[in-house]
Amino acid sequence: MSEYNFRMLGTMSGTSLDGFDIADCSFKFENNHWHYTLHKGRTFRYRPDLRQKLAHAHRFSAFDYLLLDKELGKEMGFFLREFANNQPYTAIALHGHTVFHQPERGLSSQIGNPAEIFALTGIPVICDFRKQDLALGGQGAPLVPIGDGLLFPDYDLCLNLGGIANISCLKAGKRIAFDICPCNIVLNHLAEKLGKNYDADGKLAAGGRVIGILLAELDELDFYAKNYPKSLGREYIEAQVLPLLEQGNATVADLLATFTAHITQQIARAINKLTDKKQARMLISGGGAYNTFLCDTITRFLPNIEVQIAEKNIIEYKEALIFGLLASLRLAGQNNCLASVTGATHDHVSGAIYGFRKKT
Repeated sequence: MSEYNFRMLGTMSGTSLDGFDIADCSFKFENNHWHYTLHKGRTFRYRPDLRQKLAHAHRFSAFDYLLLDKELGKEMGFFLREFANNQPYTAIALHGHTVFHQPERGLSSQIGNPAEIFALTGIPVICDFRKQDLALGGQGAPLVPIGDGLLFPDYDLCLNLGGIANISCLKAGKRIAFDICPCNIVLNHLAEKLGKNYDADGKLAAGGRVIGILLAELDELDFYAKNYPKSLGREYIEAQVLPLLEQGNATVADLLATFTAHITQQIARAINKLTDKKQARMLISGGGAYNTFLCDTITRFLPNIEVQIAEKNIIEYKEALIFGLLASLRLAGQNNCLASVTGATHDHVSGAIYGFRKKT
């Protein structure tokens, strides 16, 4: 099999709206294995007005939605051009920013116009990784798990605590992955009620009281009765989860404590169904890895799991890194979407390409 070397700019814009992550990473395929180097990463914070637009984009008219797609593409293009600093890269791996994700309708939409990005950077853009999977009957998500298997094979489980908590593992020889429950998208929403962007170290939650009735209501949401593959979108969270938290007069600290307990219980239930090993190793990444209270609670709920918090660069840039891998797989003609993860009819090579020019 051929050998490949790619230098990629991997990107991610998550549902928690923390900012636009860029990872400078190299990928080498040799001896039938992929190897990576994460050289550096940076998170560019969105302007407050743009962040507000992104938070409410699912309510925009079609025209305003298209204007925001163009505006975000330019903003991302400026960020990428500054970060690249005229250095040569094979391509930009663009996740975009998810506005709609309704796999039951075969729909997932990400904005951040790739043509604008190519025009500003001069670097080819590989993007739109989800639509083909949806057309093949899949969820179009999650996409990161293939990277868990190829880049982090020493772990039995990979848990990502992002806007949405999701899990990945190898089961019966196949990579299995799915969204578990909302995570930072809800915790940050609650912290913002107190004028904070997030609950640092989970200190507010640690000082709160778990509301038993609310916890039971959260645990009874219909999403948890579904078998995997399954994925969550902002629309479901806003329609089904947030209204439960807005009833009554509970303090923000109590709501944070209750939702942290909910996240922990759902993670523990999911993992106990996935592995019966007496001792399994799990890597935790994503912004929630900085939430000491959440991670300590997860560890207590899983006594048979050896929990390891990823190093800082992986916590912050793992998803951007793996999108760089997805783009590398696309160029190598290797599958980057797994049917066992998404539920598509078969494994496949996905991703649209903007800006490659024929060499003369």
